[in-house]
Amino acid sequence: MGTWDTGPFDNDTAADFANALDDAEPEAREALIRGVLIRTIDATGYLTEAEEAVAAAALIAAQCPGGEPVDKSYGPETPMPVFPSDLRALADKALARIASDEDGPASNWVDPEDWKQWRAILTRLRAVLAPPPPSIAAFDVQP
Repeated sequence: MGTWDTGPFDNDTAADFANALDDAEPEAREALIRGVLIRTIDATGYLTEAEEAVAAAALIAAQCPGGEPVDKSYGPETPMPVFPSDLRALADKALARIASDEDGPASNWVDPEDWKQWRAILTRLRAVLAPPPPSIAAFDVQP
């Protein structure tokens, strides 16, 4: 993996994924993102699409309250469609799978500080993707 920084699109694989999204028809972009997330969640053994799944999660998180915009330098240049809300949960599950895989992307970091930054990015993305707790209407209790 050619990596130049810790961001979601700061590696060759994620940058290639961004190019694939740019090349895809607008209506096919959601399917590409959904597919990489599901394959990452369901993967057994080595997570072959972890970098793409992190990039996909960043695109979904960018549309959530508190989400950060994706860097256009290496991320997709074309606008993404508005993603359905169910992709948030899939992205969170994929990130949880990636973060818990000790033999996967976490083991690729040579510099411990880079690993810590990368983990912090995953944690931030997961915090944004987590659905807000359901609000319960307060009852007006009369004595």
